[in-house]
Amino acid sequence: MKIERNHPVNPDSEGRPSEFTLDTLAGLYQKYSDDLRNVRDEQRAFRVGNSTVETKLDDLEAEITYLMMREHRPEVVVEIGSLHGWSTTWLLRALRDNGTGHLYTYDLIDNARRNVPGELSENRWTFTHGDARQELAGHRHEIGYLFVDAAHTAGFARWYTGDLFHTVPAGTPVSVHDVFHRRRPWPFSEGRVVLSWLAGRGIGYFTPSRSAAPGVNRALAELKDTLNLGGAVHTGRDNPMLFFQMG
Repeated sequence: MKIERNHPVNPDSEGRPSEFTLDTLAGLYQKYSDDLRNVRDEQRAFRVGNSTVETKLDDLEAEITYLMMREHRPEVVVEIGSLHGWSTTWLLRALRDNGTGHLYTYDLIDNARRNVPGELSENRWTFTHGDARQELAGHRHEIGYLFVDAAHTAGFARWYTGDLFHTVPAGTPVSVHDVFHRRRPWPFSEGRVVLSWLAGRGIGYFTPSRSAAPGVNRALAELKDTLNLGGAVHTGRDNPMLFFQMG
């Protein structure tokens, strides 16, 4: 399969270049293919063995998060929103495979605490049951990866773009879920707030969304087939997550 070189960050993004490009991700899929294949098998088994776990994170966005964490090797990962622990287990497996790092999760719902396997959480996970807006006020984390998948409202987005983003060091990878379920986010939505924040700072972004970037979505699916990484772990196919590097 031929991977298009220097693919734009996103058809509508005019920000400065981002590390999240199709070409870069293709290289990471190839570099970590054996480890990713193992993690996909583990996550599939985790899902089958925990039928009550809601798996909101689709395969491409989960895999890209895993790959970026493997490559950047963050010492501190902050996850806002875990629900039943599906995204949490992906993040913890990346830290495990790196052999270093700690995940700090914040959520109003504590279901993840009951679902995440002890062998993954021990000595690498701290769960805080509470409102991230309060719990992260004045935080002292040296955030190396930020993962946001919580209240999908414009008001919540205004909080983290206004109060949290400026505490994240430049160059840090950031994931924001549920932005691109369609070609463009709805007006007055979380996604629109985030995109406006990025545009105002000239920061480019990447999405594997089937609706917003169908060419990227198809190219990654084809690449995965060539690497024996095809077949669904999660039944979802939207992959609406937005990725960028903090400016």
